[in-house]
Amino acid sequence: MVFGIPGGYDRAITVFSPDGRIFQVEYAMETVKRGSIALGLVCSEGAVLAAEERLISKLQDPRIYCKIFQIDGHVGATVAGLSSDARVLIDQARVFAQSNRLLYDEPVDIEVLTKRTGDLMQIYTQHAGVRPFGVSIIFSGVDKTGPRLFQTDPGGNYFGFKACAIGAGSDIAKELLESEYGDDLKLHEATLLALRCLSKVIEGKLEPIRVNMAIIPISTREFEYVPREKIAEYIKELGQ
Repeated sequence: MVFGIPGGYDRAITVFSPDGRIFQVEYAMETVKRGSIALGLVCSEGAVLAAEERLISKLQDPRIYCKIFQIDGHVGATVAGLSSDARVLIDQARVFAQSNRLLYDEPVDIEVLTKRTGDLMQIYTQHAGVRPFGVSIIFSGVDKTGPRLFQTDPGGNYFGFKACAIGAGSDIAKELLESEYGDDLKLHEATLLALRCLSKVIEGKLEPIRVNMAIIPISTREFEYVPREKIAEYIKELGQ
């Protein structure tokens, strides 16, 4: 008799454990916790997305992969976890956003987009022969209700936030966000706060090449990547 080996619920996605847990989903959440940090904030003037960019080699071209993705003109996303899983979900989110424009001739609501992505993630928690997506996604932007921010998890849940962080070191970032976030933040202040969170988590010196950022101002409702030259100016303003 072998001791210490869990039952079938530890290997099958369709079986609950005796205490009502699905271990494969929890393992996927652990994958998210090991991914590089990503965060988002909304304020009265728009939304900010920021993420750590981990380069696997000095020879890697940093232009090829970015942890922040444009979904539609008014909404972006950032991820933590398995980048390959994220790529599939991001593509599906883009297709849904464009389909919404074709059907209704208007930009998709960010909560509707998040729910659609969460529904897809949830499907992979209840069928045999598949595994959960090992990624969490933060969707943020400006729709007809104003600046919005939502986070999904591998179980298919989604939550709305004013500011949130996912990935390795997210607990440290959340503590800083909880202490310094205010409803009266301006977009520039929110951008600096996002960088300050990254500086608390990223090992070593905070450098533009190690950071991805995007903003969606409420004045334009247009997704914009923040160029590395501008990120360098923000870092200098922080005194890093």
